[in-house]
Amino acid sequence: MHEPLYSVEEMRAAEARYPGYPESAPQLMERAGRAVADECIRSFPEARRFAVVCGGGSNGGDGRVAADYLRQAGRDATETHDPAGAEVVVDALFGTGFHGAPRPEAAAVIERINAVDLPVVSVDVPSGVNASTGEIEGAAVEADLTVTFHGAKVGLVVAPGRFHAGRVAVARIGLEHAPTAVVRATPGVLRRVPRRGAPDSKFTAGSLLVVGGSPGTTGAPVLTASAALRADAGYVTLAVPSGCLTVAEILALEPVKRGFEHGSALETLASDLSRSTALAVGPGLGRSAEAQALVHELLALSSLPAVVDADALFGLEPPARTAPTVLTPHAGELARLLAVDSAWVSAHRLEAAAQAAERFGAIVLLKGADTIVRAPDGTTVVCDSAPPSLATAGTGDVLTGVIGAFLAKGVDATDAAVAAAIAHGLAAAAVPHQAGLIASDVVAALPAVLA
Repeated sequence: MHEPLYSVEEMRAAEARYPGYPESAPQLMERAGRAVADECIRSFPEARRFAVVCGGGSNGGDGRVAADYLRQAGRDATETHDPAGAEVVVDALFGTGFHGAPRPEAAAVIERINAVDLPVVSVDVPSGVNASTGEIEGAAVEADLTVTFHGAKVGLVVAPGRFHAGRVAVARIGLEHAPTAVVRATPGVLRRVPRRGAPDSKFTAGSLLVVGGSPGTTGAPVLTASAALRADAGYVTLAVPSGCLTVAEILALEPVKRGFEHGSALETLASDLSRSTALAVGPGLGRSAEAQALVHELLALSSLPAVVDADALFGLEPPARTAPTVLTPHAGELARLLAVDSAWVSAHRLEAAAQAAERFGAIVLLKGADTIVRAPDGTTVVCDSAPPSLATAGTGDVLTGVIGAFLAKGVDATDAAVAAAIAHGLAAAAVPHQAGLIASDVVAALPAVLA
């Protein structure tokens, strides 16, 4: 279901388990350096001149071994801090043990590497990137290819480090795998989502109540409701303010539509809440005081598993509920929830998700190219199957609908969030046209992905 993502401490533990370690450490360095050289030749077969920028630690040792193997293969490999005149630069300055900001001399070397218009291959992790978190506090190498050892590191998958890693090639060097605190989701997680079977009715297949919409943004909850049905929910009720009901009737065929007035919404939706098995609240709801009051009441009084998105996150306080709750903020929304700057969230994504999960007692799905699902119990899953084309309006509403459908089917809330993120990304990737992709394209692609 998941692949391990290694931190610095977990890699050190894996090395310590290697037979004969630390006396056998040179064997690991030999294998690592050879793997780098092999990948350099495989990726750049026409290149003859390599500049290998080595630091003083074990990462530099890996680089020097790589240079030896490149020379044995007939290449010109120079160990230098000046990449001028080369065709490919090998970055072996800092390894996985690096954290913080590089010192001025090292930062200057990194800037020289980034300034040359040449392919850059980083050894294990781009220099300047925190391998355990993906955080960057100063200059960092912008690699085209990273050859990492044993398994992918957290910092190669979590932003901003992932944006410096380029293509990541994992080289096996003889270490044993072990559980890691952070994992990467695979499509296998979709097997945890039940499909409609012969004994099912439309209600037992998952009944979702979607609450959202306001004048001008009725399309948002319509997308959520449509996505829930395409994600195999059996019954979806779409509740919108009465003034938006006509628009919802026109846009959405399959969901049952319900109009409500702010102030009496709970009375209107009482029967829908009683027969639903999950709740999705927020898409297009607006940020008025009335809307915030409705969100608070729904979460406080309903015992349904809930996904809370978009406008429902505005002004949200930790809800007093025992039912599973999934929050789905992007960086800006999470920044408001934590009362921090959005730039801080983007620079510290793992920490931000962890803080929010603890504060709200909820599963937090932090959206992005490296969508992070963090549970209050510390479970941390990175979902990075999504293509860049998902960066368009409405796709977040689609994701909410998929999560809602999976919750309605009785899937564990953390698994529902992870599986929905994977399905959402795979559906977007399956759309034939990536340029010009719109949210409804993703809705249409969901059934094939889930099948």
